[in-house]
Amino acid sequence: MLQVTGIAFALYHVTDVARARNFYEGILGLRVGTQAEFAPGQWWIEYEAGPSGLAITNFGGTAVPASGGPGVALEVTNYDDAIATVKAAGLSPSWGPHDCDACRSIGFRDPDGNEVFLHQRKGSV
Repeated sequence: MLQVTGIAFALYHVTDVARARNFYEGILGLRVGTQAEFAPGQWWIEYEAGPSGLAITNFGGTAVPASGGPGVALEVTNYDDAIATVKAAGLSPSWGPHDCDACRSIGFRDPDGNEVFLHQRKGSV
């Protein structure tokens, strides 16, 4: 039987690595855990995001985000500050904000249209 212990990383294909890095590192403040250039200009960049990771690449695929497709939810320590930071960078929400008993969340899109949620759990949920 397969025993899954967690999610290692989520992956988004991007068309412009420099533009994507500005979004993920410059705006969201994610820290690079590992990066590799497989061929000239063909990158894999994996960001540390708690016990899991978020990777972006322009290698071996194409960036074709689907409307209503999958998204990545980044858990933040201060939801209001996180939203203010992203909005100050000129981004508008693509979804939300949503507030329920369990959490608060809001969605934004990266430069290639990939959905990225800012999320904060309430209490011990």
